[in-house]
Amino acid sequence: MAFELNQRGLELWERMAEEAESLRVRVHEGPKQGRLIDLGINVPGGLEAGRRMAEVALAGLGQVTFVPAAAELGGGPAVMVRTDHPVAACMASQYAGWKIATDDFFAMGSGPMRAAAAVEELFQKIGHTERAEHVVGMLETRQMPGDDVWQLIAEKCGVAPSRVHLLAAPTASQAGTVQVVARSVETALHKLWELGFDLTRIESGWGVAPLPPVAGDDLAAIGRTNDAILYGGNVTLWVRGDDDSLEAIGPDVPSSASPDYGRPFADVFAVYDQDFYRIDPQLFSPAQVTLVNLDTGNSFRFGELRPDVIRQSFGS
Repeated sequence: MAFELNQRGLELWERMAEEAESLRVRVHEGPKQGRLIDLGINVPGGLEAGRRMAEVALAGLGQVTFVPAAAELGGGPAVMVRTDHPVAACMASQYAGWKIATDDFFAMGSGPMRAAAAVEELFQKIGHTERAEHVVGMLETRQMPGDDVWQLIAEKCGVAPSRVHLLAAPTASQAGTVQVVARSVETALHKLWELGFDLTRIESGWGVAPLPPVAGDDLAAIGRTNDAILYGGNVTLWVRGDDDSLEAIGPDVPSSASPDYGRPFADVFAVYDQDFYRIDPQLFSPAQVTLVNLDTGNSFRFGELRPDVIRQSFGS
């Protein structure tokens, strides 16, 4: 099934722009650039801004809500996400797989604009690429992008800079924290992709992860938001096919499959000199994953929640 991901994302972006005041965000427009909604760089933003930011990242093909966290994790708020179009929503749109870098700017790009740029190798296999008249994306950053960033995105997406619509928030903000923790299902899909699993077998996804306190700086926030998923994330995927393949791959899906598992992410990050690409990629997945086979009626659960690490990370 083909979707106009950027068009779907643009509709949600426009609604946020119209409600900027109530969302505590700010719309920036330039004569040559497109438009950007600041959700936490120079404005307060908030929980609702983050929730809606996450739904834009999913191109409107997933729903994000706030629910109570599991009692064993200490209660408090959690972020729940669900989708019946997991590959399009999570892999073609939400996954932060586009490294956007210029001489003085770096951010990981996510959202529907990735499907228009299709600069990542995974699009050669998952499809969902598109030609769009307007593109929509998000940047996890504390820095407002300059003209060179707009030009880079526009060129890769095949549109004029004035047709680029962005959302931006630092990790250490309410909106930034929410949108990262809303990636529980996406991390499970990406892990399965790395393991060579056929993602077309996945029909639906549901995930929940505890919402950590907003950290005092972005480095600490990166640690807490990753821990929310690595040690508190609980994901269920509904799949098709045989049981044997699920039982075989299952133990490798949760974060516990990594030798770096068991310590707060900030500690792991420090060991590797804050270089994401030196960390074992097996670590980046939810704490617990359940695979429900729609063809056989059997389900398989792998991994476990780690409230001890969550408490250590969140400081509670």
